[in-house]
Amino acid sequence: MKELVEYIAKALVDHPEEVKVNEIAGEQTSVIELKVAKDDLGKIIGKQGRTARAIRTILSAASTKLKKKSVLEILE
Repeated sequence: MKELVEYIAKALVDHPEEVKVNEIAGEQTSVIELKVAKDDLGKIIGKQGRTARAIRTILSAASTKLKKKSVLEILE
């Protein structure tokens, strides 16, 4: 899951070298923290949160296949 979020985020931002993804794994749920450069934050969130919602939907579909639950946290 971590690699998936990292791949999507790097494709969207202007500064892909500043993309940091951290995965905190639990038994049933993993929390994926995404940190990007300050000026790229808007690109990750998108208009009215559409891009962030799309990333969460992709993450949800991929984690359902693995019978787990994943939550995306976008850090500032």
